[in-house]
Formats: sequence, structure tokens, C-alpha cells
Amino acid sequence: MSLRLAYLVGAPGVPVQGPSGCSAHVRALATAFSSMADTRVYAARKSDHRGVFGEDLPAWVGGVPGWPSWLARYRELREVWAARRLGRRLVEDGLSGWMPDLVVERHTLFSDAGWRAASRLHVPHVLEVNAPLVLERERFETVLRPEWARGWERDVLLAAPAIAAVSRWLVRWLRQEVGCRNVRWVPNGVVPGKGDRARGRARLGLTPEEPAIGFVGSFKPWHGHQRLGAVAAAVDARLVLIGEGSEDVPGIAPERVVRTGFLDGAALSDAIAALDVGLAPYPDDAPPWFCPLKIFDYRARGVPVVTTDVGDGSMLVRGGGLAVPPDDLDALVDAVRRCLVSARPPIRVRSWGTVAREMLELGLG
Repeated sequence: MSLRLAYLVGAPGVPVQGPSGCSAHVRALATAFSSMADTRVYAARKSDHRGVFGEDLPAWVGGVPGWPSWLARYRELREVWAARRLGRRLVEDGLSGWMPDLVVERHTLFSDAGWRAASRLHVPHVLEVNAPLVLERERFETVLRPEWARGWERDVLLAAPAIAAVSRWLVRWLRQEVGCRNVRWVPNGVVPGKGDRARGRARLGLTPEEPAIGFVGSFKPWHGHQRLGAVAAAVDARLVLIGEGSEDVPGIAPERVVRTGFLDGAALSDAIAALDVGLAPYPDDAPPWFCPLKIFDYRARGVPVVTTDVGDGSMLVRGGGLAVPPDDLDALVDAVRRCLVSARPPIRVRSWGTVAREMLELGLG
């Protein structure tokens, strides 16, 4: 291939072989890039304590340094170090003969590696933004030096010549709050694969007649999965939980719940195709900036979706499901009942190849 592309993933919390949606996003996008260009992935971590998941993704792994407890206040600097190590390696590769035509970086708090390396090599650069990272970390973790962090992120965002944002909320935030100019809405994609419904139901232990509703994800508190048991019990359906780390859900007998653990590839497609309704029941306080992979997964297998009107949810299910108020359990149950008796919607696939092409167009014009 004549086109060369470097993909930087400097976030220590997003190992390229991790089980989360973020890691799946990285693997799928890198694979799509690789079908179009000679692609090299530079990552802070290959895996973490959770283990290795998904198909192997070749990557140069820089590692994350340890940090002494007496320097705890400055531990965020290790993220700077980890990211800049990736940037230095990319520059070394470029100067030694493998010169990229485009650098794509997954936006990482405390990383300026992408635009620094691209500037040094005089090549175009696209920043892929999946969240307002300071706001996200302040909400779910701790920012040790918030003013420094906010200034750092603003500088990185303003320095990016082109930004791909995964949600409309992020597009507005980047343009109106930060002042970025060249911002394009590039929603997530899905790995194509219709799935075999009969095979999936057999593997899940479902009879052909019994209704099954399900959830794909990492079971974070703001995913709303705590309400799934009550919904499944109300509509007398089996509840299928697909993902690593699924917990007990209240409101339903344990024998009515099927837990698959992490699934990938054809096994994931089959399990989703086996569902009668796919759920994305985000609560009112869920972050509005995300672009849920699970909705794309459901739609690509012709499964009706019930979600809540948070972020881009209501727009993403048009023609293939229903969106209800985020904290109305009765409305959620009613929507699931309606989907159970309606015809399955048409398959709608937005492939990761489309996402990759849009990023290439944004970066290379």
C-alpha cells in the first residue's frame, strides 16, 4: 500500500486488547485503517489486569511508568511521559524511513504526542475526540491539578488542525466552548456480520419461542443496566447480558438471566441476532457526549432497540427502535413490549470502513 498511517492510542486506561467498548473501538478502527493503508499502531498498553481480549492487534507498546507515592500529586505526569514516548518513537520511525502520510490520535488527557509528532514530521494530523476528557475524569475519577489539566486539554484541542468528534454534543462543545474550527461529526461504526439467530439462541440456551431481551456493554453504573431485571420480569422475557464484568441485577430470578462474558466476532453477532430487543437504558445523569457502540451492534443485526433520550440516542434508533424518557421505567417497559410484537427493523450497517474513510478524507482532504 502506498498510503501510510500512524494511529496513536496514548491512554493507559485504553489497552488495545482490553474488554471495554473503548478498546473494541480501537481494534475495529485500526483494522479498518489497515485495509486502506500501511498502518502502525502506537499504544501505551497492550493489556491490563483484566486480561487479553479480542483478535490480536499488532502495536508498538510504549508502556506506562510506575510512580512513587511521595510524588502522588504529580502522577498525571506519567501519562504525559507515556504519550510522548509514543510520539518520539513515531518521529524516529519517520526519520528512519517509515514516513506516515497521516497521523491519527485518539484524544488522550495529558497527551500532546500526536500534534507534536505530526508537526515535527510535517504531515497532516487528525485528533479523534470521544469525550471531553477533563469533564469526564472530574466526574468519574479525580483530577489532581484541574486548572493545569483544563489548560492542557484546551491547548491540545486548539492545536489540532482537524478533529473527528463521535457525537453531536461533542461537535457543539468543541466549536462553541473550546473554539475549534475544523470539526467533523464522525459517529462510531460496527463490524459487519448479520449473525445466525438460530445458532445464537441455541448457544444461549433459549428455546425458539421464549422472548429474549439483552444488553451489550461493560456494565458501568451510568449504563443503566440495574433496571434490566425489572424490565425483563415485567415483559416475561429472558435477560441476556453480553460483556465482561456483568453483575447481579435486581428484580428478576437468577435462572432467568443468561451471562455470556466477553464475546467477539461471529459469537457476538450470533448472540445479538438471538435477541428480540436490544437495550441501551441510560439514566438521566449519563454523560451526553458518548456514541454508544451497542446501538450500532443491535441495528447491524436487525434487532429493534429501546434506548433513552440521552445524547444522540433518539436519533440513532430512528427507523429501528424507540427512545423513551431516561428515568421512566413504565415507559421503558411499554417500549420493550411494543418492540416484542412488532416486525424486526431493516438491518442498518455503518461500518468501521466508512468511519476510517471519513477520517482519511478529513485529514488528507
